[in-house]
Amino acid sequence: MRHYEGISLGNSIAIEVQELTKRYGELIAVNGISFTVNRGEIFAFLGPNGAGKTTTVEILECLRRPTSGKAYVLGFDITKHQPEIKKRTGVLPQDFYTYERLTVKETIQYYAGMFDSRPDVDELIRLVDLEDKKNVLFRNLSGGLKQRLGIAVALVNDPELVFLDEPSSGLDPKARHGVWHLIDGLHKKGKTVFLTTHYMEEAEILADRVGIIHNGRIVALDSPERLISEHGKRNLLILKKTSPKAVPNIEKLGIKANYDKTTSDVTVHLNHAVAVSEILHTLSNTDIPFGELQLKRSSLEDVFLNLTGVSLGEEESGI
Repeated sequence: MRHYEGISLGNSIAIEVQELTKRYGELIAVNGISFTVNRGEIFAFLGPNGAGKTTTVEILECLRRPTSGKAYVLGFDITKHQPEIKKRTGVLPQDFYTYERLTVKETIQYYAGMFDSRPDVDELIRLVDLEDKKNVLFRNLSGGLKQRLGIAVALVNDPELVFLDEPSSGLDPKARHGVWHLIDGLHKKGKTVFLTTHYMEEAEILADRVGIIHNGRIVALDSPERLISEHGKRNLLILKKTSPKAVPNIEKLGIKANYDKTTSDVTVHLNHAVAVSEILHTLSNTDIPFGELQLKRSSLEDVFLNLTGVSLGEEESGI
């Protein structure tokens, strides 16, 4: 357990943030947020561009100074012990970029020299699955391969904590899943991972806990499962090409249903699993046909919409 300026962080806590605020004139980019990140977990900030994700991470990486509030990374005060924090953390910024004429291997060696560390370069290359690309110039790599190399660079000092800022942004689905697999591998190696993302699926699949951030504030923080259970719309039953007569018959069961005149679909918010069989039994008894039945599980997208009133796609870009 480390002690600095009267602050004690137990071995289970990697990051502690207390009422952190960052202002740019009249703009409040981060608005009095508080949270902790546990050692060994993948923690995700989920929110749109401009929500305050990157600003928060750059403060924790000692790249920006907060306007007010406190933050401790691995037991060190971000305003007083920056060299100690930088020694122990790895960083993948948005859109990782480096010297175009360096090969994959040369890039890792170059950054290792900057940190005065002696990593096993070949092992890092194997870890990010770039063995067949180690002599390829950076400029000739695809976006997904560049991100993998960026993660290798973030690991040259064998950090306890790794910051990954939008690691799969702009990648195609195959490359994105490759990056996800790599992040999961870091987790299995015991690294603490702080991930920022605007991809709900990414947060839901990877993160042990998710902080949903909106307009500089954390509006919810918990495991994906608990967030969905508490704030989601629960599961949806969609009856395709159905008569509007289905709605009053379903609502006799005490279950809310909606009819879409455009698609002729009936959408039902399910309160419990038995509701599906009850609904089908009711429709069968009343001779109301439907074309197809779909079940849709509630997701973090529903949670975000429920908590903020907007979808991620409707948010404005910003800091």
